[in-house]
Amino acid sequence: MADTKAEITYIDTATREHIREQEAGHETDVVLLDTNAAHLEKGQYGNLKLAKDGHTVLIPQPSSDPNDPLNWSWSRKHLMLGIVSFTAFLGDFGSGAGIPLIVVQGEEWGLPPPKVNESGNLNVLMLGIGGLFWIVVSSWWGRAPVMFWSTLSGVLFTLACAVTTSFPVYYGFRAMMGLTLTAYQVVGLACVKDMFYFHEHARKIGIWVALFILSPYLGPFFANFIIAGTGDWRPVMWLVFAMGCLDMVLILLICDETYYERSIPVGEQPDRPQSLTGRLSRIVGIWQIQHHKGYFKTLAHSCTRLVSTFLKPIIIPAMIYYAMSFMWAVGINITSTILLETPEELGGYGFGPKAVGYLYFTPLVAVALGETFGHFFNDFIADRYIRKHEGVFKPEARLVTNYVAAALMIPGLIIVGITLEKHLSYAGIIMGWGMYVFGVMLATVAITAYALDSYGTASSEVSGLLNFARVISGFSVGYFQQPWGEKSGFGLSFGIQAIIVAAAMGIIVVLQIYGARLRVKGGPVV
Repeated sequence: MADTKAEITYIDTATREHIREQEAGHETDVVLLDTNAAHLEKGQYGNLKLAKDGHTVLIPQPSSDPNDPLNWSWSRKHLMLGIVSFTAFLGDFGSGAGIPLIVVQGEEWGLPPPKVNESGNLNVLMLGIGGLFWIVVSSWWGRAPVMFWSTLSGVLFTLACAVTTSFPVYYGFRAMMGLTLTAYQVVGLACVKDMFYFHEHARKIGIWVALFILSPYLGPFFANFIIAGTGDWRPVMWLVFAMGCLDMVLILLICDETYYERSIPVGEQPDRPQSLTGRLSRIVGIWQIQHHKGYFKTLAHSCTRLVSTFLKPIIIPAMIYYAMSFMWAVGINITSTILLETPEELGGYGFGPKAVGYLYFTPLVAVALGETFGHFFNDFIADRYIRKHEGVFKPEARLVTNYVAAALMIPGLIIVGITLEKHLSYAGIIMGWGMYVFGVMLATVAITAYALDSYGTASSEVSGLLNFARVISGFSVGYFQQPWGEKSGFGLSFGIQAIIVAAAMGIIVVLQIYGARLRVKGGPVV
């Protein structure tokens, strides 16, 4: 009994120290999330601010400043979350919308579809590289100006793609679309961290992730139907342009700066005028320039933080796991038009654009089901861990969801491969593709939440590095997925992909066993 009491006392002391250190921007090994489960006396946590349920500890502890994004109203936070997610949506939506265009573009420019598809591959590459660029800019200049200027630039580059008659021009501006519209696929996670408490992260990340994972499928979905109805590819680019314009309007009407430097006392925080001109000055970045010194990070510090985060012990394994799991989703999507529209006499399915459009209901439904399931399952896993560990939470609890994801991704890939190899009914493609995308949705939220919980003060850097792993791996698969399947057989190629996903689960096992020690050893991101 004496040993048990000593252990609880140690946890309580460490937890209170964790909360103090998190206020200063550091990470520790444990987090107290439930005072009821911890069996603490009122005096031990009486000075902590709790959620409305009366026992969930708010981390970070909110300030008394009404301009603190943690203190924004529920409606303001969720309107902002919706726009953040929609802005993240545009990157892969614009990228995916270009996939079904390659056949009609090839006919217009006298080029084979694989050659035209190179513009899409470069677009995907820039989605990964651009994310790293916008991480640095968001830490140096702020979240709001990155949202405004990256979206505005992306909209203009999309307009250029819609009006050009030259493939080289289209090729160049498609790359610039990827570079600019990717910004909130990485900075969005920082906004989630800025506005929501620790215990809310998984659900809010799920909303943000669902939209940008939905986007590479929704783009081809609309594009295939537009091409089937018009026979022209430019209306697709006009649709992407219109959605970007809508996002610009929403940004100007609703958005605000979410970055809040918690190390500065409330009385010394720079004034944030709530007038229209005051808010617009924060959106375009004037306010950030006026209050930059001592509030925002220097450019050099922003760059070194990215490198420092990359070198943390759990980040590289997390990136490798995510790349090994997600890369096949990008590869399937990039090559889907070629795989499914190949004439039957050449061994394909001979689908037209409309039929391919209907097939895209598969990943759309899978993402929706994955978000619905994960919305509750992630909280169930966290609550179960907290109850079993005296109110204390460790980020490694998030990793359990990855086992469920693998149980869907591995057979999903095998089913797709066998279906293509044996030229079975396209129902096999629907079932396998849906299972795989459902699993990818779960794995993305789980690994992102784990990395954010581990290094919460480096949310942009964590998101950007995971996004880089996702996109770069998918970019490489886009080049070899189809030739590999044609040369070796799709049954073998997709079977090897399933084995790679299974092998990636070894990384999850290692992180569950050694992750906590690695995080403590690696220290915080400063």
